[in-house]
Amino acid sequence: MMLAGSLAGCDAAAIAFEVIDPAPGVAAGAPAPARDAANALVQLEGIPVKGRAPKTGYTRDEFGPAWADVDRNGCDTRNDILARDLTSETFKPGTNNCVVMTGTLADRYTGTTITFTRGQDTSSDVQIDHIVALSDAWQNGAQQLSDDQRKDLANDPLNLMAADGPTNGAKGDKDAATWLPPNKAFRCEYVTRQTAVKTKYRLWVTQAEHDAIAGLLEGCK
Repeated sequence: MMLAGSLAGCDAAAIAFEVIDPAPGVAAGAPAPARDAANALVQLEGIPVKGRAPKTGYTRDEFGPAWADVDRNGCDTRNDILARDLTSETFKPGTNNCVVMTGTLADRYTGTTITFTRGQDTSSDVQIDHIVALSDAWQNGAQQLSDDQRKDLANDPLNLMAADGPTNGAKGDKDAATWLPPNKAFRCEYVTRQTAVKTKYRLWVTQAEHDAIAGLLEGCK
């Protein structure tokens, strides 16, 4: 079960931010509607502002096995997100339309179109990014979550997006104060989703991160 059960006391507005797919006919990377930015500003003001905790103790394993099948649909999270975010996708025969072999990504971070082909030398062209990086989450409150809650965070579709591999690598574990998508048209949605994730999982932001997000959202209204 996703976090709704494990953090039952969360504000309903935070949980309501589950719907993240663009509306039909809205291009990937289109600016977030003004109401979303306004709602995100309200959420942001409810997020505690604290200093970043030490990275001590962080490993990827603290968030559970990579790409678990948390929704128990018979398909791991990586393939679920590839299937959600790619178009014209094809699947490996015999996998019940689970293992994505090829597809086309309208990459939101760069505004470019990328062809995905599964293979030893090509799979990394499209990576699955944690919009709130797990290391950043660890240093901003996730140390205090339970194992199950961290596993939910690592596999939550709200916090995941297929992205250009090199751009995802350049982002690393940076927050909004130190990295924003090169595609300026996606920045409003990007920080809106970061705010929703940090609200949902009761994480905090640094002062610099808060100010960077607030400044962007003010311009999105």
